[in-house]
Amino acid sequence: MAKDILGEAGLHFDELNKLRVLDPEVTQQTIELKEECKDFVDKIGQFQKIVGGLIGLVDQLAKEAENEKMKAIGARNLLKSIAKQREAQQQQLQALIAEKKMQLESRKAKTKVKETKQTSVPFQ
Repeated sequence: MAKDILGEAGLHFDELNKLRVLDPEVTQQTIELKEECKDFVDKIGQFQKIVGGLIGLVDQLAKEAENEKMKAIGARNLLKSIAKQREAQQQQLQALIAEKKMQLESRKAKTKVKETKQTSVPFQ
């Protein structure tokens, strides 16, 4: 009867017969909720560590990919440069060939003129 009067007033006795403001069932649920919250916070902390490690790994891979990309661009530019140098060298060689052909033709013409002079001059 005294417990009923105290219960109506919002006061309760726990298992150790201490006077409590909260119902023992509510107190137990509060303790369980507190433990679940602690577990949740611990799991969130672990998740943050894992995600932080993953982000670091992805950043490192992105840097490595960027470095490889720059190397590839450099190699491509080098190949283009080499191709242009070869093209310029080929043009120089073609110009040299044309010059030598002209010299050959000129010498052939001079030789022909000399031969005609020698054959047209009578022997004395």
